[in-house]
Amino acid sequence: MARVAVVGAGTMGSGIAHVFAQHGWETTLVDVAPDPLARALKTIAASIERLVKKGAGSTEQGAATLARIGTSTSLDSVKDADLVIEAAIENPEIKFALFRELDRAAPAGAILATNTSSISITAIAAQTKRPAQVIGMHFMNPVPLMPLVEVIRGLATSDETARRTVEIATALGKTPVEVRDSPGFVSNRVLLPMINEAIFCVMEGVATPEAVDAVMKLGMSHPIGPLALADLIGLDVCLAILEVLHRDLGDDKYRPAPLLRQMVAAGRLGRKSGRGFHAYRD
Repeated sequence: MARVAVVGAGTMGSGIAHVFAQHGWETTLVDVAPDPLARALKTIAASIERLVKKGAGSTEQGAATLARIGTSTSLDSVKDADLVIEAAIENPEIKFALFRELDRAAPAGAILATNTSSISITAIAAQTKRPAQVIGMHFMNPVPLMPLVEVIRGLATSDETARRTVEIATALGKTPVEVRDSPGFVSNRVLLPMINEAIFCVMEGVATPEAVDAVMKLGMSHPIGPLALADLIGLDVCLAILEVLHRDLGDDKYRPAPLLRQMVAAGRLGRKSGRGFHAYRD
């Protein structure tokens, strides 16, 4: 039986745990405190219920998925994992510290993957004594529904680690796409400047958030407008990614819009806080 440990029980971590458990993996979800773990299990149960109502699986299959997910507040719980996926906050120092601990606690043969959306895989791998077994495995939100997994090799990632990661992503029903280790990879290097420009449009009074989103949905066939998408991602996460792009690529075209900084400072983070560029009841 394959075993995975997912470190970080937020939106991405809970979604990743859901997908692995759904595909038969014994899954351990790890976080620093019981409350995030309880919320994650509640989120996964609600997601399973929605899928069952849509005919994507039975009630029995949903119950089996939930039964495969265990929780822990200790990183030592990764000691039996074949694969560890880090899905913590998008902060380099936090990720570096986590990987030093995961390297100590995980089995020697385990792959250590990160779900980072912008931070260097090479820099993360350098925190460990197994850089050949460290790789980026960037899932998209919402994880159970989105098919893409960006697979990012660091400078030292081995061919075998990359091959196995692609194989795992495919077995999960995802489409793995291999990209080079560069700030923001492909997904966020292309997406975040668009979101940032949309924010500048609002800041400069060119259009309302509703108008910006309507133009991109109706004129460009985007399924969701860039500002609604920013709210879904989390405005704090958008800011963190733009700061990585701006710093590491050294180009002012990635400079975060002042309005984005202001909204994050005000705690208007999008869906998770109930208000961002749009308002949310739930």
